[in-house]
Amino acid sequence: MDRTAQLIAHRTETSVAYDPAVHAHPLHVGAARVLEQNWTGTSTVPSRGLYPHQWSWDSAFIAIGLRHLSALRAQTELETLLSAQWADGRVPHIVFNPSVPLDAYFPSPDFWRSSTAGRAAGAPRGVETSGIVQPPVHALAAWLVHLADPELSRARGFLARLHPRLAAWHRYLLHRRDLGGGGLASVVHPWEQGMDNAPSWDAALARVTPAPARSFRRADLDHGAPEDRPTDLDYGRYVRLAADYRDRGYRDGTGGSYGDGPSDFAVEDPSFNALLIASEHALARIAHELGAGGTARHARAERLTAALIERLWDPRTGQFLCRDLRGGGLVPERGVSGLIPLLLPTLPRDTVVSLVRTLTGPHFGLGTATRLAPSYDLLGEAFDPHRYWRGPAWFNTNWLLERGLRLHGERERADALRRALLDTAQHSGFAEYVDPYTGEACGATGFGWTAALALDLLHTPTFDLRDMRDKGGDRA
Repeated sequence: MDRTAQLIAHRTETSVAYDPAVHAHPLHVGAARVLEQNWTGTSTVPSRGLYPHQWSWDSAFIAIGLRHLSALRAQTELETLLSAQWADGRVPHIVFNPSVPLDAYFPSPDFWRSSTAGRAAGAPRGVETSGIVQPPVHALAAWLVHLADPELSRARGFLARLHPRLAAWHRYLLHRRDLGGGGLASVVHPWEQGMDNAPSWDAALARVTPAPARSFRRADLDHGAPEDRPTDLDYGRYVRLAADYRDRGYRDGTGGSYGDGPSDFAVEDPSFNALLIASEHALARIAHELGAGGTARHARAERLTAALIERLWDPRTGQFLCRDLRGGGLVPERGVSGLIPLLLPTLPRDTVVSLVRTLTGPHFGLGTATRLAPSYDLLGEAFDPHRYWRGPAWFNTNWLLERGLRLHGERERADALRRALLDTAQHSGFAEYVDPYTGEACGATGFGWTAALALDLLHTPTFDLRDMRDKGGDRA
């Protein structure tokens, strides 16, 4: 048996670094059980009932947690997702499991018709996917997974195989999705940003004529309380946007124009672009690891950070806001998306100070009014502590905020948020999301990224990417 085979055999079911005290912790045991139950053999579903396929940014967050159980499984998670990448570089937001019945989730493969409607854009033929994307957390996840077991990663050629796919993914976003012409990536559907029914989308969605209610059946209501889910009107608009994009062959505009892509909804979102910037820094580290430099990518990440500040920073609110490209101007809604850029390592200090003040002030109340940062402004007219992205607290956004606070030296606040996340994850049954005031479980329980990110916080109290810069040559 060669060295690579030996490493794989040894690490298939074992943790990379075994700490008896941590691994015996009830949270570790419970989180590992959730991830095992949601594992399909090649990827992890977010939830067995509500979300029975592979989701793009879920898998990135899940891989970050899986690396503490099995680096090989974490690598496989990302490899499975990226094997469904389209030829134009996009990473689809859903990769469908053909063994799951069509009526288990909507929109199903027969709605997206990726292999036919997406043919011109290079949709894969061997697997059915959606045609839209989700936030680009993948290079960041790949780098963290590599760090969990560099020897296994190098032996399997993990980064060498993923690097060209990740680079193509970033090219797609930076070129095909620069619909505003200002250097930032745009989303063309609320589902792409991941915060599906956030109030930030309301004005843009109001322009969309909803699909008739009789034209689709919502499977999500079989698993969640209707009062906690997006409304039927919202869903009708989601369906219309997706159908129009599909019927245009999933074509995108370029160079500051909408081109042949969907024109009813095009938004520059701070969280989406912050995650792209963080992943650009991580991709630079990956390039350097592979001997291909990385300085150019770090420089690109810094240019994107400057563009983010120029186009989306609002000093009046002390946070970043969305820009509605069709409606013009910044959207005056305070969402958690506008705080996520705290994750960025080269953010100006005065911007960091303003973001922390907003996060802990009356609009989000972290550390005073709320246990975890809510998804939307506590004082906003649309705030609802239980309705999906209109108020509840989510574990992935709070994980990003905890990492950002720690990165910028806010250790006490980061420690307090970490403790709150670990306690809430365990006592909520690893809920999909929770009431930000009480921690009451909402949505599905046994949720993949909640378990995974709780594991990551349990195992890594400090931030792995405190210094995301390197001294590599300019060959990225």
